[in-house]
Amino acid sequence: MKTPAENFGGGPIVIAEYNAAWPVMFEREREVVGEALGKLVVEIEHIGSTSIPGLPAKPIIDLLVGVRGLEEARSCAVKPLVQLGYVYIPEYEPWLPDELFFRKGVPGPWTHHVHVMEPGNPRWEDHIRFRDYLRAHPATATAYAELKKTLARRFGQDIGAYRDAKDYFVRDVLALAHAGE
Repeated sequence: MKTPAENFGGGPIVIAEYNAAWPVMFEREREVVGEALGKLVVEIEHIGSTSIPGLPAKPIIDLLVGVRGLEEARSCAVKPLVQLGYVYIPEYEPWLPDELFFRKGVPGPWTHHVHVMEPGNPRWEDHIRFRDYLRAHPATATAYAELKKTLARRFGQDIGAYRDAKDYFVRDVLALAHAGE
């Protein structure tokens, strides 16, 4: 399914060199989000390229927030996250089924993304497997970094085309991770 119209945030896609502050930023935000959502939260994981030591990335911290139930989250999580400065993006639900998606920061560029889903969602495991595979395979992580830099130059502000163009790489890595290679 094609991504809804979106913009990286007011300019070209930027792939920044790895920043050792990213894990610290995640931990700080995990604490704030966890406190705001309370018992609704089962676990919170750092995903995306900023979660992989040494990997250049779009400088956006992705939090994968596991909840007991998505319907409960839909009714109880939106307001507290909005109060923390997040923007709920309900129009992404057809594209990201069984997930609530939020962004934080001034539009251009965003600083954080929150992906709310049940840990039983198959995409939960895919996020974790992809992250863990790149952490364990530095050569694959380096190839991913080069691909991302090339695609960012090619697609400029078109984040949808950028994401679609790297999808084959992500699928290949997930296949390797599922196979235990």
